[in-house]
Amino acid sequence: MIWHLIAAVFAGLAAAGIGLILRTLSGKRLPKWIVPVCGGLGMLAYQIQVEYSWFEHKQAQLPETATVISTESSTAVWRPWTFAIPMTTKFSMIDSENIRTSEQDGTRLAEFILYQFERHHTDILITQPYLLNCDNRELVPLDEETREPMLEEIRTLRETSPLLNNVCA
Repeated sequence: MIWHLIAAVFAGLAAAGIGLILRTLSGKRLPKWIVPVCGGLGMLAYQIQVEYSWFEHKQAQLPETATVISTESSTAVWRPWTFAIPMTTKFSMIDSENIRTSEQDGTRLAEFILYQFERHHTDILITQPYLLNCDNRELVPLDEETREPMLEEIRTLRETSPLLNNVCA
């Protein structure tokens, strides 16, 4: 996070320098306030670029066996540009190398870990192991320590669910 602050300051300084050059080239006809305005716009532009490239940056860090299952975009009042183009702030993925399939009583079962990434002031990673019945589409979370199914949280996936298609394919 400190590196983003340093980069924002340098982006502001560079943009302020451009404003100063423009003021000099205009023979000082541009007002003095153009320099700090350009600096502020440079810092704002850097921050917007970082926020919108977060998802692509995180995807590039994932292994080749990772598959993004879902993404969530959001808007915020303090970021008015997100109303025009919402930015991705959360996504879920699975790693195909970590899927273990088995068969019990003629039913195909798949055990896997679902990874959820969230963008906040620091990135948050939430992992949750699951057991998926590929035949009847029932998904049940597993206790992280004991690996026992938490049957009170069982749910049925849609037939078109990307999670079902990627895990049971």
